[in-house]
Amino acid sequence: MAETIHGYTYGTEQVAKSPVSLEDLALLKAATMFTDEDERYLRMAGEVLADQIDEILDLWYGWVGSHPHLVYYFSGPDGQPDPRYLQAVRARFGQWILDTCNRPHDQAYLDYAHEIGLRHHRTKKNQTDGVQSVPHIPLRYLIAFIYPISSTIKPFLARKGHSPEEVEKMHQAWFKAVVLQVALWSYPYAKEGDW
Repeated sequence: MAETIHGYTYGTEQVAKSPVSLEDLALLKAATMFTDEDERYLRMAGEVLADQIDEILDLWYGWVGSHPHLVYYFSGPDGQPDPRYLQAVRARFGQWILDTCNRPHDQAYLDYAHEIGLRHHRTKKNQTDGVQSVPHIPLRYLIAFIYPISSTIKPFLARKGHSPEEVEKMHQAWFKAVVLQVALWSYPYAKEGDW
């Protein structure tokens, strides 16, 4: 799947090295209480979610589309949502679910997290898909999205017959992983020395 997604450049030379160090990442993981057990349950979540990606994206896109102030960030010069842009982002968003669950927290992970932050920030917004859309997504929405992206995943985690305890552990691991990534995505938004 990943090889055919336009603009998906994880682990390639097209992605600049993150200014965040692996040591910083380890400290962030400690701050989010992300443990080796969470890593195991996140991998389990990846197995559970793999064949539900389209349904998850339908839910998330439906929610964003029902809020004009959110779908605005996918609008074209005419003020209407750009379906080509939405579709291109959707493919990468689906891959992001899998990456969140399965990618090791190494340099490539750090680098691509930084790239995602840049693509939401005015630094690189719209460049990947060559669209003319709103030039910047405010940091407040990246932070606010932690909740819907985390809360709505739990029912999907519960669909494969795992115990309530396993579902809760997968959900907590997912939640921590999302918080960790949003912290990394925030780097381009911070003034030098403030991150």
